[in-house]
Amino acid sequence: MKYIFTSLLLLLSFYSSAQYSRDKRFFFTLPPDSADIQFYAPKKGPQAVATVFGINMGVWIFDRFIQKGDFAYINGHTIKENFRHGFIWDNDRMGTNMFLHPYHGSLYYNAARSNGYNYWQSGLFSLAGSGMWELFMECEYPSTNDIIATPLGGMALGEVFYRASDLLLDDRAYGSERFGREAIAFMVSPMRGLTRIIHGDAWRKRATSGRQFGLPPVSIEVSAGIRVLELQDAVFDQGIGFGSEIRIEYGDKFEADRGKPYDYFSIKTNLNVQASQPVLGELSIIGRIVGKELLEKEKQTLSIGLYQHFDYYDSDTISDISFKTPYKFCTPASFGGGLFYRNETFKRGLMEGNFHLNGILLGASLSDYYRVDERNYNLANGLSTKVGFSYSSFNQKIRLGLNSQTYYMFTWKGYPEQMDWEHFNPKTLNAQGDRSRAQLYHSNIRIDYRLRKNFYLTGDFSSYVRRTYYKYFENVYSSTSESKLMLTYRFK
Repeated sequence: MKYIFTSLLLLLSFYSSAQYSRDKRFFFTLPPDSADIQFYAPKKGPQAVATVFGINMGVWIFDRFIQKGDFAYINGHTIKENFRHGFIWDNDRMGTNMFLHPYHGSLYYNAARSNGYNYWQSGLFSLAGSGMWELFMECEYPSTNDIIATPLGGMALGEVFYRASDLLLDDRAYGSERFGREAIAFMVSPMRGLTRIIHGDAWRKRATSGRQFGLPPVSIEVSAGIRVLELQDAVFDQGIGFGSEIRIEYGDKFEADRGKPYDYFSIKTNLNVQASQPVLGELSIIGRIVGKELLEKEKQTLSIGLYQHFDYYDSDTISDISFKTPYKFCTPASFGGGLFYRNETFKRGLMEGNFHLNGILLGASLSDYYRVDERNYNLANGLSTKVGFSYSSFNQKIRLGLNSQTYYMFTWKGYPEQMDWEHFNPKTLNAQGDRSRAQLYHSNIRIDYRLRKNFYLTGDFSSYVRRTYYKYFENVYSSTSESKLMLTYRFK
């Protein structure tokens, strides 16, 4: 699924950029047409419910009869037992719990979103779909972390996919162009594509585009080059490979008044081709839920808002020298307040800054001791801060970006100090992980030097520092650095 997701990001970036370039839409924006909003506004509750139900049944049929997974052998007794026992923290791998489950939640979300429901209402459908799966569709006890990550992470991914597909669709098109738009939009948002097919909208030609959000400002940057990952622990471990990065900014971060959820959002993703390393190394989403402009002058702007955050950082053992994982942490369910500031009073450039303070409803960080079933990380709650600064010359010759993120992760529910690790059932062990508190620091500096037109030479350096304080074990300090030298193309 991660490979599919990364391919879709690349496809979306290039296809949408090509469409924008052809229509010169990077240079102006258009509001949505009231006729389009009215045409797709009616809520179709039965269709949304049937689609959510169908998603779960389709996945269960695959798991039960094709994959023949042990967890899919359900009956009345397993359902009754799930209700009797209640929810526990499960031990699936991080990619499953913190990425695939939110992606699954995005399918529930867009089953409703595509049938006329808004951001909040669609989130309830995602919660209902997750609850149905956890309580009815598995013979394992329902998962506490899944019932949090699936709907909340699904809302973040779902709205991003829904708006991305909206950029691609055009009800005025026909022939091969129409087929191409509908096909790629289907891959980006499968439930929206399926809904359009069921309702006949996928081939219905109309006088207007059908876009629900018009044409907002969109900026896309694609970078690719050499990546060096270094673990500076008891021994020095280094790996060299290919790294790429995609940055997308949708909407205007300063036009906050009277906006709808995700009228502004940003995405950053790192995709790697490096021995032993996961393809998806990073996925970060910041989406504005509600906002307000505090200052609006000719050359200075300040906005405040409530933002949803989705952070996913993953790595694996670099080589057989240390056998240690450099970093692994994520926050699929995180919300908080944020400030964005812009200053154009400088003679030669533009300065921007941002600050976020977030509450983490569900997070995870690498554990040095917990190894149960497929899990090597601690589930947690906590807080995070994000601080960013950027400067770009007016001629765009040089761009400088500095970012710092701090995560405070608290794992409350552990296991007995004298745990009998020889005799226990990993499917029933109800623990967030090691009783601990973790502090994670991620800092990044990026410099872009324009070579010609939209091409830039990019230098990127990141530092990952982790301090974990364990209740029953020795504390651990870990430091990792990542360097990239890339060529960047900016679509704008």
